[in-house]
Amino acid sequence: MRPRKRGASALLSILLAGALVAMACDREEPAEDTDTDIAVEDAPSLDVTDVALGRSIGSDNRVLEEIGDFAPRDTVYATVETEGTGSGTLVARWTFEDGQVVDEESRSVSGAQVSEFHVSHPDGWPAGHYEVIILLDGEEVERSGFDVSTGG
Repeated sequence: MRPRKRGASALLSILLAGALVAMACDREEPAEDTDTDIAVEDAPSLDVTDVALGRSIGSDNRVLEEIGDFAPRDTVYATVETEGTGSGTLVARWTFEDGQVVDEESRSVSGAQVSEFHVSHPDGWPAGHYEVIILLDGEEVERSGFDVSTGG
């Protein structure tokens, strides 16, 4: 009887192992999110490649002379160059010394282009340090500082 019991135990073990293997094969593995990966890789991208500040711009929207010091009554221009094949929204957020927002403008952009933003203050800007923060689709991509002084 002993050999028969071992045979039954061996058969039971083989059947149990087979059932476990079958269950493991039928178990659903988490699906790889290949559609999302492909969509992100294939999605057109847009990048900010340059930001320039100056007192005037040309017909191509580019700053004619890049500077960092302005007089109180100057108009301050920021030109933002983008490249790529995507589209998005550029925002220029102008701030004063303590981060106080003095102006904010947005532009829809697509592909390679130069976008122009500007601020002015007819009564004159208070002297101090300012920044223009450039955001692309809500993400900060560039920050450029400039100064306003009575001697500039």
